[in-house]
Amino acid sequence: MLSPQSPGFEASLVEAPGRRAPRRSGFVATMRLEVAEALRAKWFLFYSLVFFGLVAVMLVFGLTESRVMGFTGLSRLLVTYTQLAMAILPVFVLISTVRSLAGDREAGVFEYMLALPVGIGAWYGGRLIGRFLVTALPVVLAVLIAIGYGAARGVAVPWRELGLELGLLVTLVWCFVGIAFLISALSRSTDTAQTAAFLIWLTLVLALDLVLLGLMIRGQAPVETIVGVALANPLQVFRTASMLIFDPQLVLLGPTAYVILDLFGRTGFVVWAFAYPIFLGAMAAGLGYWIFRRADLP
Repeated sequence: MLSPQSPGFEASLVEAPGRRAPRRSGFVATMRLEVAEALRAKWFLFYSLVFFGLVAVMLVFGLTESRVMGFTGLSRLLVTYTQLAMAILPVFVLISTVRSLAGDREAGVFEYMLALPVGIGAWYGGRLIGRFLVTALPVVLAVLIAIGYGAARGVAVPWRELGLELGLLVTLVWCFVGIAFLISALSRSTDTAQTAAFLIWLTLVLALDLVLLGLMIRGQAPVETIVGVALANPLQVFRTASMLIFDPQLVLLGPTAYVILDLFGRTGFVVWAFAYPIFLGAMAAGLGYWIFRRADLP
């Protein structure tokens, strides 16, 4: 984060001497500082290179011109990109974001920040939205670059699928940013926060790989219960929705697809895939704010 001793730091949060900055001004100023910090950080450079590199590799190997399992052109590239992003994005977002509050707590910056004329809600919200913007930006820009490249070569652009896939990626980012802020509010050190973030990611990945579901099946749990547990995992929701966009019958899921489609329907599940991660991220961020306010304010 930009140091409180940096030139212009305090001036950016104060409108005029002797006056308390409006909540909106404090929110915008904090958000801008969070974005500026991230753009100057090494982790953001590496994070961006990963996603731009993925797209570059796929373009070099001609995925916009290949045909695999019925997917062609940019559709194939989108399918591959979203599946890779699902594996990489959550752990990147969690590990980098949990340092936000825990790092300030270790550095002893909170006392200085609370003395500035910025409401704690505006400060927390500004950091949350700022971090969400900088983590979502490379993910979206990488896809847009691929789309521009494909369009320039005359490849048909699946605009509807593109919009839905980008929306799913953005909601996934929001979900894990909210979870990371909750972890950061609960943790007293960056080491604890990063360990907790890694364990949560590992748990979700294990559930995604059907370890938990396999145990439930061996215990002869009802199919509806198994599917319900699976769909409580935001990674599983994202994975299923991203497949549903290009595969309306969910052939790749096998018999499980019948339960999902009977329960939700195609349109209903797409709506669920957007609403659930947004709600989960907002709930986690809100709970993190409540804990942070109670624990750190006098």
